[in-house]
Amino acid sequence: MKKPCLLIALIFIGVACFAQNTSKVNPAYDAALAKKLGADQYGMKRYVMAFLKEGPNRLKDSAARMQLQMAHLKNISKLADEGKLVVAGPFLDDQPIKGIFIFNVKTLEEAKTLTETDPAIKAGSLIMELHPFYCSAALMEVVKIHHTLASENFSD
Repeated sequence: MKKPCLLIALIFIGVACFAQNTSKVNPAYDAALAKKLGADQYGMKRYVMAFLKEGPNRLKDSAARMQLQMAHLKNISKLADEGKLVVAGPFLDDQPIKGIFIFNVKTLEEAKTLTETDPAIKAGSLIMELHPFYCSAALMEVVKIHHTLASENFSD
């Protein structure tokens, strides 16, 4: 007698669950924004992540190193302003991986072409390890939002 009652209870619970909203569409979904940012149906898109690593040519002269760093930062700003770089930043520990870039490109080849514009890469001070990356399309808004938060610019 217990098994039929349990079975009936499970059926009622199952029916109640399916009677809830089964729509997969998010009520907050903004189709226009998703299209603008290049989002897929999950709100995600392809990027290329770069790990910036120590290169073979580390500058000893502090003035030359600072000049190279400023050129590196100007290149980061240029790529961000062009919409090609959505996230960039250093790691704060003293390790061989110095930072990351997230490029708004779909292929490793496109990212490699962009890395070759970086003065620190050209000088051999940094090398980049590139990986395809799948993440929220909302990253595309980071640069725009960042400009509203920064009172000073690194590359000035």
